[in-house]
Amino acid sequence: MDIYQIISISAYLMLMIGIGWYSYRKSTSNVDEFLLGGRKMGPAVTALSAGASDMSGWLLMGMPGAMFVSGLSASWIAIGLTTGAYLNYVLVAPKFRIYTEKAGNALTIPDYFENRFHDHRHLLRLISGLVILVFFTLYTSAGMVAGGKLFESAFNTDYSMGLWITSSVVILYTFMGGFLAVSLTDFVQGTIMMIAIIAVPVVVFLELGGVSATFDAIETINPGHLNMFHGTTWVGIISLLAWGLGYCGQPHILARFMAIDTVKQVRTAKKIGISWMIITVCGALSVGLVGIAYLEKTGQSIADPETIFIFFSSELFHPFIGGFLLSAILAAVMSTISSQLLVSSSSVTEDFYKSFFRREASGKELLLVSRLSVLLVAIVALALSLNPEDTILELVGHAWAGFGSAFGPVILFSLLWKGTTRNGAIAGMVLGGLVVLLWTYWEHPFSDMYSMIPGFALSSLAIFIVSKIDKRPSKAIEKEFEEVQQVYRDDY
Repeated sequence: MDIYQIISISAYLMLMIGIGWYSYRKSTSNVDEFLLGGRKMGPAVTALSAGASDMSGWLLMGMPGAMFVSGLSASWIAIGLTTGAYLNYVLVAPKFRIYTEKAGNALTIPDYFENRFHDHRHLLRLISGLVILVFFTLYTSAGMVAGGKLFESAFNTDYSMGLWITSSVVILYTFMGGFLAVSLTDFVQGTIMMIAIIAVPVVVFLELGGVSATFDAIETINPGHLNMFHGTTWVGIISLLAWGLGYCGQPHILARFMAIDTVKQVRTAKKIGISWMIITVCGALSVGLVGIAYLEKTGQSIADPETIFIFFSSELFHPFIGGFLLSAILAAVMSTISSQLLVSSSSVTEDFYKSFFRREASGKELLLVSRLSVLLVAIVALALSLNPEDTILELVGHAWAGFGSAFGPVILFSLLWKGTTRNGAIAGMVLGGLVVLLWTYWEHPFSDMYSMIPGFALSSLAIFIVSKIDKRPSKAIEKEFEEVQQVYRDDY
């Protein structure tokens, strides 16, 4: 590793730890602040935090790698995700911000489900808490794998060492500063990611003689790579677009909507968040595409397509700048890991420990449990990351589909249809999660279809059918629903 890269990476890591220490002193006096920042986040921090925690290492590694291998046909996933993120801001964010506060000031997704449906038996809390722990363990593991790959590919270090360095820093600042630390570091990380993802393709285009010359070279090398339909099927295209369905069920993104200061600020957050997303996604796709022409021109090759961004960082820039660009991957990885650790911690604390074991627990006790939960989930995810068998994109895809199918339909129905019942929500949540697991890990002739499609569809159908044949929700639940709709109309 070059000394300039060491300085650049070290400065970034120290900045993250510094933010963690600042947040520890500023906003962790009680469990509410540790888990949700006291609902005081501004629109810019909310938007970039949601984006950075969403994108993770697959933005700078998984997506460029897919583009490098498949060409423009891989861009369908970007279209699906951008559309899904926009609809999430429109359909979910404002009402969810209002409803989570109205429904007993819910601090977690399971907390919201229980309060929204007045589930006094705590079944919704238990089931949703288990879903979070299962799928977030997979998701967190994907981020740690990306960190290990970064150090292995960029610095020729042992994969395990990279895994430990990445995970240790994230655990430290999350453990210290909670939600404020995670949100502030996400804001910084999102900014770094955007700068890096613009800089790399621009420099490569200049090296290759411009956009037109680059595209001509790509078409010559791989005919069809600039055709969005080349090598695709309708099932494949729909599967990639279906990634967008997952947004309304991702706890680490929904938590940002819960924490924004006022519902009116959601509009500003939407503009910032979607603009950031379009820029970064287009940049990531461009990195993979220009890599084809550059490697052909220079006669070089890479063993793993998911390391094309790392290759460019070392190949085209001064080591100090290259270190900054590699920090962007660390930023992407860390932003997601920290968010997932915090949501998992909140679930362990609020949805299991407090609800089922220590209802009378003090604020200090719950704060301690929250911090210990960060360590517990991190240890399990680390164990799964030691010998990864799937690509980063595959690992993320499994977890994304799990949350999208188990939580997405329930969130939408709970916000948009007052006839949704508790039993309908339970049926949709259980069926959606099970379908994804079975579709992913059992062999069947329809494996080309992304598990999100059957999972989301069957979950929605189950919610509708069970709610229709179930008892009508109580007048108290319907009244609360109408009050939320009125606040939405008045304030948003």
